[in-house]
Amino acid sequence: MTALRARVLEALSAIAEPARAPAMQAYMKSAMPYLGVPAVPLAAVCKAVFADLAYADSAAWQADVLALWRGAKVREERYAAIALTGIRAARGFQRMDALGMYEEMIVTGAWWDYVDTIAGQRLLAILRAEPVAMKAAMLDWAVDPDMWKRRSAILCQLGAKSATDLDLLEACIAPSLDSKEFFLRKAIGWALRQYARTDPAWVAAYVARHEAQLSGLSKREALKHIGAAKSAA
Repeated sequence: MTALRARVLEALSAIAEPARAPAMQAYMKSAMPYLGVPAVPLAAVCKAVFADLAYADSAAWQADVLALWRGAKVREERYAAIALTGIRAARGFQRMDALGMYEEMIVTGAWWDYVDTIAGQRLLAILRAEPVAMKAAMLDWAVDPDMWKRRSAILCQLGAKSATDLDLLEACIAPSLDSKEFFLRKAIGWALRQYARTDPAWVAAYVARHEAQLSGLSKREALKHIGAAKSAA
């Protein structure tokens, strides 16, 4: 066990509510047990434990992240690993050489609570830093046999707003348009719904163009805010 992982476990154990752990595990359908630390206290612990960290290079940071991730015995440790990927000291490391680490976390995590933070925040940071290389990678992920990599490609621009690369968004959605997978249908709807906050007309037109291919779930999610806006008008 690394010194950092020991610090994380000690801090989490100190505030854990074991009675809550079974319900948390059941809700997340998790094979890995929980300590019983809710999201807000967990975030506070991570902020405190990681506050003084500094890294000479990306390799050292990735080593700490993966030590937490791979060594995890409780789910909160993996949440802490994801939190470590987003610390201020790592902002300069959100580049293509970190994508392999994120790919491992996405594929081995294989559940929405892990995947969505990485996809919606960390992958976008890499896309902003190295758009050409990252766009090519996301186009590859969009056709990957692994569902969670496909979901990640669809969600990688969630926070992009007006900077959204619409060609990339469409290209990442296209291979999954006919999928029966709930998590892909939900991701398509979510990505479109989020962009509808910026350009509802574009999203409405996209849904109209792909009416026959989009699932009912994807369409409902995509148009949710557009419908609310019309009702309020």
